[in-house]
Amino acid sequence: MPAPTPATPPAAQPRRSRRSAIIGALIAVAAMAGLGALAWHLTHPAAGDKPAAGAPGGPGGPGGGRRGGGATTVGVATAELADIPVSLDALGTVTAAATTTVRPQVSGILQKVLFKEGQMVKAGQVLAQIDARQFDMALMQATGQRQRDEAQLENARLTLERYRTLLAQDSIARQDVDTQAALVKQLEGTVMTDKASEGTARLNLGYTKVVAPIGGRVGLRVVDVGNLVSTGDANGIAVITQLAPIDVEFAIPQDRVPDVMAGANAGDRLVAVAYDRTRTQELERGAFAALDNQVDTQTGTVKAKARFANANNTLFPSQFVNVRLQLRTIKDAVMVPVTALRHGGNGDFVYVLKQDRTVSQRAVTRGQATADKVQIVTGLKAGEQVITEGADRLKDGARVMLPGDRPPQGGDGKREGGQHRHRRDQASAPAGSAP
Repeated sequence: MPAPTPATPPAAQPRRSRRSAIIGALIAVAAMAGLGALAWHLTHPAAGDKPAAGAPGGPGGPGGGRRGGGATTVGVATAELADIPVSLDALGTVTAAATTTVRPQVSGILQKVLFKEGQMVKAGQVLAQIDARQFDMALMQATGQRQRDEAQLENARLTLERYRTLLAQDSIARQDVDTQAALVKQLEGTVMTDKASEGTARLNLGYTKVVAPIGGRVGLRVVDVGNLVSTGDANGIAVITQLAPIDVEFAIPQDRVPDVMAGANAGDRLVAVAYDRTRTQELERGAFAALDNQVDTQTGTVKAKARFANANNTLFPSQFVNVRLQLRTIKDAVMVPVTALRHGGNGDFVYVLKQDRTVSQRAVTRGQATADKVQIVTGLKAGEQVITEGADRLKDGARVMLPGDRPPQGGDGKREGGQHRHRRDQASAPAGSAP
């Protein structure tokens, strides 16, 4: 049998364990030193290795400097002076200035219709002709009666003159003279009555021509030739609607009535503009005409009326239009965009841009507004710049940047940092390797 291997001495095992522990401790210390050097290098870059704008620790990024890190890019506008009109908008209805139903003033057979449906007519224009023969006869009869009574009156006057001559010679009784004088007065009254009858007959003869009392547009015809027409016909012969000038009736809120009355009583001509239903096309310009004398309790409004020339017939009766009534004009008002006005718990305010690129919150009082701008009555002067975009992220004293501003330490730092890293990479590359 081979000889047994001698056992390891017990003293050698503790010596090997102490050597392994020392080596492990050295490796751990070296690893910690390497991690510390790497952390120092990452947190403390060299002078040429500055972080770029927008990167962590750079201008405009998280952890950046005071000028770059907290700045917000905003839009600004300058407060300007402008004249703004104070107006009132309402929904109105076009109404004709006059509408007349043309009825005959004498009864008779309709012989002629001298108009076309929808035709524009003038005042005094003949529209229809009624059979006039019976009225001619009546006029002739009245004329003959007048002539007969005038002849009798002339004879009575001559007789009265003779009686007065005989009375002067004391050849006739005074009673006969007085009786003859009364007969003359009676005949004078008869002649006057005959003249009135003759005038009535002549007037009726003229009424056989039906004329337009006003100018305007004729509606649809309601009677044909050959029909018997009379003064009691409800529909008449035609209906004429006056289109020029034409009125628009609209309602004014009772709270705005004092403004309207103030402008009307001042003697100024309040301009009224009529727009179509979409408020995009201007139809006609006119002037305020009248205001009703009481408030409608159901709607809380007061009826008003504006008159338009309507030379081009752009307005039509019963048409719905939008009316804009210009009450007055505010001179040299401070105007800013609507987006610049903010609303807070203490009221309206704006952010005013200072010279050092910081903003100041300022309380203001708003006034009249237009489609895209609002008047600032107090708190702001013309020429000051206000924030219009990005104000949601601001507070009093915040630093801002304008779209045209160049961030500090921008592209040059990035380029220098890149060159420094390139040189460091070349230095750390193994010898003989390609750059």
